[in-house]
Amino acid sequence: MKIKEFKIFKVNIPMKEGHYSWSNQSFRSFDSTILEIITDEGISGFGEICPLGPSYLPSYSEGARSGIQKLSNILIGKDPSNINEINFCMDSNLKGHPYVKSAIDIACWDILGKKLNEPVYNLLGGILQNKIKLFKVISRDIPEIMQEKVNEYQEQGYRQFQMKVGAEPTVDIRRINLVAKDLKPGNILGADANCGWKQHDAIRVVNAVSNLDIYIEQPCLTYEECKVVRKKTNLPFILDECMDSIQSALRAWSENSVDIINLKISRLGGLSKSKLFKDICCSLGISLTIEDSWGSQITDATIAHLAHSTPADLHFQSSAFHEYTNIETARGAPTIEAGYMYCSNKPGLGVIPNYEVLGNPVLHIHDRN
Repeated sequence: MKIKEFKIFKVNIPMKEGHYSWSNQSFRSFDSTILEIITDEGISGFGEICPLGPSYLPSYSEGARSGIQKLSNILIGKDPSNINEINFCMDSNLKGHPYVKSAIDIACWDILGKKLNEPVYNLLGGILQNKIKLFKVISRDIPEIMQEKVNEYQEQGYRQFQMKVGAEPTVDIRRINLVAKDLKPGNILGADANCGWKQHDAIRVVNAVSNLDIYIEQPCLTYEECKVVRKKTNLPFILDECMDSIQSALRAWSENSVDIINLKISRLGGLSKSKLFKDICCSLGISLTIEDSWGSQITDATIAHLAHSTPADLHFQSSAFHEYTNIETARGAPTIEAGYMYCSNKPGLGVIPNYEVLGNPVLHIHDRN
């Protein structure tokens, strides 16, 4: 089997609720890149990368498409089912830029699953949980609206919530108190600052809400700042944006700086490196949120396969992005019901692209031989 063609699609993903806001940023839609890899045996694989704008992580949509185009010229003619070779080739020809490589790696896993007639979760080691706990994002807004949202989402069956903070500390303290006040017994709440607080402001907030049963997530930009805040609070601590490698996870574990790590698949470079990251964290007893930066049905299928292959007692939660938009980039997405997600058992990722939404590819690279 050899790679014959790359098709790169650009899709705009609008927000069902009008906007998505966190820290000091707000977007009404996101620019997603969807990749199709076509082989000489007629099997196609699909992947997706959707950065949260250009100033959230060191990634941006135009860069994803440009990087995939550059790598495609090197990868055409190679066997996509030899995923180790694909990754070694990408890493030796493009240093860094893991988000660019993510969609390619995911599409190769999709091809391998279809070739072997197995769902991807079986290739990742087998299914370890039949249903995946979801969290519902409470987008940053005025405190009273966020309080209304947690009640609305609880009525929909959700039990885990990630509220967006990371703005002015006094207002954030009010946000957290109001949302926590209406949280039903047994439900779980995290306050995610997405790097938005300065160290001194983060300390103010964690001290002010120390009486609440909540999680604090990524209060500051750097690991070093987060480590200082961690030492100032007894609240359980989640690290996200600064966990960009196995080395960073091992450092946080050895320095007792983290309770839960938020694993974002594209930040690590795809399923291959995410599986390794996940397995090491699980062996150390570190629980994981398994998700990505953003995306649609293809991203959610990728998340679901990795989460299904994670031990239930070490899987904290996951996200399902296609519930936040009305657009359908692919059919066969994971099913969402009462705060849980269930993956397809069809070969590969189990999704079928919706070309009516994808439209024509913005880039089409093919074997010229």
